[in-house]
Amino acid sequence: MKKIAVFPGSFDPITRGHESIVLRALPLFDKVIVAIGVNAEKKNFFPLEKRLNGVRRVFEEHPSVEVITYEGLTVDLCRKMDIRYILRGLRTSADFEFERSIGQMNKKMLPELETVFLLATPELTPLNSSVVRDIIRNGGNVSAFVPEKFVL
Repeated sequence: MKKIAVFPGSFDPITRGHESIVLRALPLFDKVIVAIGVNAEKKNFFPLEKRLNGVRRVFEEHPSVEVITYEGLTVDLCRKMDIRYILRGLRTSADFEFERSIGQMNKKMLPELETVFLLATPELTPLNSSVVRDIIRNGGNVSAFVPEKFVL
């Protein structure tokens, strides 16, 4: 059985931190699926199509990375696609507490599901999509924070 991990998120926009987590996970898994969650109640900064195409461009040279969209619970996506690993990145202890509770709930709903955490590299720890969006809104340069292939 292939080891497949799903890396769920809104990726609004994808950051160098997200990119780092996926690239560092490639030696651990046969395939990493970057799953862009669609939440009709959430107002996104970038349209879904731009996020989908942008994230695909970021990983176009990595055949073991697949980029998809999905609606609903991540655990349901995992069940439907027979995925046993959820990949998450951790920047801070607050991230850990938040992700731990979600991981435990997912485990309760699908016992064979494991959440795998990778720590952000030190230089990317302060980076998050909310700050990147604020910089974009205010006309700042985000080239140091988003992957080069993600065209704004």
